[in-house]
Amino acid sequence: MRDYASPRYQRKQSSSNRAKKQRKPLNLKKYLRPLGAAFLGLAGVALVCGALFMGYHAITSLTLFRLKEIRISPTKRLTRQEIMAVADVEPGRDLLRLNLKKMGEQLAQNPWVETVRIRRFYPDGLSITISEREPLAVVNMGYLYYLDKNGTVFKTLSKGDRLDYPVVTGFSEEDLDNDPAGMKEALKATCELLTLLRQKCGFILADVSEIHYDKGYGFTLFTASGSLPVKVGTADFAAKLGRLSRIYRNLMEQQQLIQYIDLDYNDKIIVKKI
Repeated sequence: MRDYASPRYQRKQSSSNRAKKQRKPLNLKKYLRPLGAAFLGLAGVALVCGALFMGYHAITSLTLFRLKEIRISPTKRLTRQEIMAVADVEPGRDLLRLNLKKMGEQLAQNPWVETVRIRRFYPDGLSITISEREPLAVVNMGYLYYLDKNGTVFKTLSKGDRLDYPVVTGFSEEDLDNDPAGMKEALKATCELLTLLRQKCGFILADVSEIHYDKGYGFTLFTASGSLPVKVGTADFAAKLGRLSRIYRNLMEQQQLIQYIDLDYNDKIIVKKI
């Protein structure tokens, strides 16, 4: 048997003089101090923002900037009520809060509107200046469209629209989609031709019922009386029409004997008789 009384098996005695470590209390102040400074900074920013917001709200709420006068330029196609309704503006609105860009975009969606300019006049005024498109001709592309002086096809004709304009044929919606640049130049040439025909000379716009365009041969005019073809080509319209105007009335006296008139030469007129 083991002798547990032997010194070999004696338990070691703990040292009675071992020192015990004492914990220091946690100093929360050094952690809370930066948080407090940050909180005060955020509170200060919030107060400044709140003051600015309240100041802006107070300024915009002043009756000094309430809209009283709305000036709208004279228009032929659009009424004052229509313009105000589309722009969504009326007296009493906050002048500073009006979104002029959005108002202009809404008005520009109307096909009759060519340009629009909107300006504030402090303390209580607003002006809307609209430039309207003027039809120069009617373009037949399956549907009838108005053509303006800039060569822009801008509106499908609807009930009530005037039809007493020269008719332009030979263009199609497919051509406009496939060759927009080429068709734009051709439409501008159409406008040039129409403008020259409006000038007072022997051969005037009233003598023309139709203007036909062909990519290969250019323009052909058809007279209002007898639908006589007058070929004018693609350029130098002023000189060609000037030569025609000097003999046009004499030619019309023998219209029944004429098959067509060809002006597409530099210095002469070809009259093809039946």
